[in-house]
Amino acid sequence: QVRLAESGGGLVQGGDSLRLSCVASGHTFPAYAIGWFRGTPGEREFVAAISQDGGTTYYKDSVKGRFTASRDNAKNTAYLQLNSLKPEDTAAYYCAADISWRDRAMMATGGTFEYWGQGTQVTVSS
Repeated sequence: QVRLAESGGGLVQGGDSLRLSCVASGHTFPAYAIGWFRGTPGEREFVAAISQDGGTTYYKDSVKGRFTASRDNAKNTAYLQLNSLKPEDTAAYYCAADISWRDRAMMATGGTFEYWGQGTQVTVSS
């Protein structure tokens, strides 16, 4: 089992930056692809995903060029750098773990991710 804990959210102004962290428990973190979603537990929107070795990423079109996913497997931590934030980026952000790297369409559904964190709130004022 993998436990995920997000942090780094906050209240910022439009144009500001944040870096979200997702820390995983256990020794199997490198085996998992990590996805980032936002919204509510019942309605999540795909934001980004990063492969197990960090070499491949997917992004939602509206965040391309502004958000960057990365990971440090030695620290069991994944990151989502949020730059040029906009009010429409306001949401709770969740990280999730999937044992397999899949095509973008499938990962964007969120349905293949076995483990989820509790979320961290990002609020962007105009």
